[in-house]
Amino acid sequence: MSASAASGSNGDLKSRSQQSPLASQRAKEQTGSRTGPSGGFFPLGYKEGFSQWWASIPAAAAEHAVLSYIPFLQKPPTHTHTGALPPSADKPPMSVDESISNDARPVTTNSNVDPHGPRRWNSNLIKLSGKNRALNEFSVERLEEPVEEDLVMLHGYGAGLGFFYKNFEGLSRSNGWKLWALDLLGMGRSSRPPFRVHAKDQEGKVSEAENWFIDALEEWRKQKQIDKFTLLGHSLGGYMAVAYALKYPGHLKKLILASPVGIPEDPYAVNAAMPDPKDSTLANEFTQSESDITSSSNPNLPEAAKTAGDNNNFLNARSKAESKGASTKPGQNNTPTAPRKPLPKWLTYLWEANISPFSVVRWTGPLGPRFVSGWTSRRFSHLPPEEAQALHTYSYSLFRQRGSGEYALAYILAPGAFARSPLIRRVHRVGRQMIQTPDTPVPSSAQDESVVKKVEEQGIPVVLLYGENDWMDIAGGYAAEEKINQERARVLDNASEAERKADQGSAKVLVIKQAGHHVYLDGWEEFNEVIREEMADVRRRSEAASREG
Repeated sequence: MSASAASGSNGDLKSRSQQSPLASQRAKEQTGSRTGPSGGFFPLGYKEGFSQWWASIPAAAAEHAVLSYIPFLQKPPTHTHTGALPPSADKPPMSVDESISNDARPVTTNSNVDPHGPRRWNSNLIKLSGKNRALNEFSVERLEEPVEEDLVMLHGYGAGLGFFYKNFEGLSRSNGWKLWALDLLGMGRSSRPPFRVHAKDQEGKVSEAENWFIDALEEWRKQKQIDKFTLLGHSLGGYMAVAYALKYPGHLKKLILASPVGIPEDPYAVNAAMPDPKDSTLANEFTQSESDITSSSNPNLPEAAKTAGDNNNFLNARSKAESKGASTKPGQNNTPTAPRKPLPKWLTYLWEANISPFSVVRWTGPLGPRFVSGWTSRRFSHLPPEEAQALHTYSYSLFRQRGSGEYALAYILAPGAFARSPLIRRVHRVGRQMIQTPDTPVPSSAQDESVVKKVEEQGIPVVLLYGENDWMDIAGGYAAEEKINQERARVLDNASEAERKADQGSAKVLVIKQAGHHVYLDGWEEFNEVIREEMADVRRRSEAASREG
């Protein structure tokens, strides 16, 4: 939408939510009062929930309201090719309207209002091949200097690019960088084509589900004519980032995984010597209060472990992961030795039936906002009331959309949220794939494939970020680090000095203080500092390669 139109939607949104029910509930909890048995978990009252359902704030307006909290950007650009209207029976939700009137004009913040400017902010819908395939895109670049590096950010399951609103300004301070945030296909404000899997075997189903997302990312990259970039993914976005690196090698300069899902072989095996699972499981995503996370430190985590790189030793997870990894070679399967705790039958049934949490939001109609408040009131409890309310509205506007990419989850993760094809089995191959050399022409026919010269990648740096109070298993991160470093040692065992110097492969685990699973939001200031340093490292490596090349 145009800045003025979006601003109007933002004004409507704020006028409809002058009193934040989530904030008032937080105040009640701080004074010790309760709203009743169900009011504790779903703090939004029935009346307020009905009002939000009736208002049906469109996803575009909700996204605009969240992005308006980006410092120095009070009127963010917001296209209206998708999400301009609330879901209705006569028009499919997130249908693509290609009219140019729905384009958003770029917004420029000059140095008079932006101390780190001038910067240009843009919002686009990038149409892909096929029917109803398009990605929602938000970008920011520095003006008066060339774009030399690209950072692409992928959100987690069911979320949207708006969740990164605390990171866009801080990360775009880096000279020579352009930031891109994408909504995964079938999520956020990207289009929502029907999700279907045709394979019969489990391996084929996993592959099809992964390809749904990463093929769209690769097509987007080609459209943008980006050769190599740095990829940052959170949670499910981190999982997909690894899958992308393996299927489309040769295009990444660095891989940053923020609390990625799907690394461990089996969470109960990994957690066997970790804290009691009730303190470190998926359930905490719905029950843990972010205000508690961001105001407390993990007593079991030494100070040296917090953003200390390779010297981390979180709950002895490193030593346990290394001892476990030392008995196997990269690529071999680690058979879990710890017994798996049984999951509730109802949970297993719903998961295998591919009934997502968002299905419940859609089915319950006027009760939907109230159910969503059970999550948002905890996830955003550490934020100012106005921002927390905007994120709640944004979340509900996305959760109520027609199901699409969300249905891939059951094919990728088994009940209990561990991967059907764990990344620990394949993460060591990141940066070690065979790629076509740049000076080799693309073969004109399948018969020519045998004469194409291919070389092995020379590794890429992999950074795994976790929150100090993360419910995601950091031991899986250390196990991945060990696998990657083992593979590097194997590859360079008989390498020359020049080959060793040229190799870029590495892995490290970092921990963000007073943060949970949503590290980019809980500890956003430290997160931004850490990512900026990783971005600076990419530039140093690129400059060194240019001098030597």
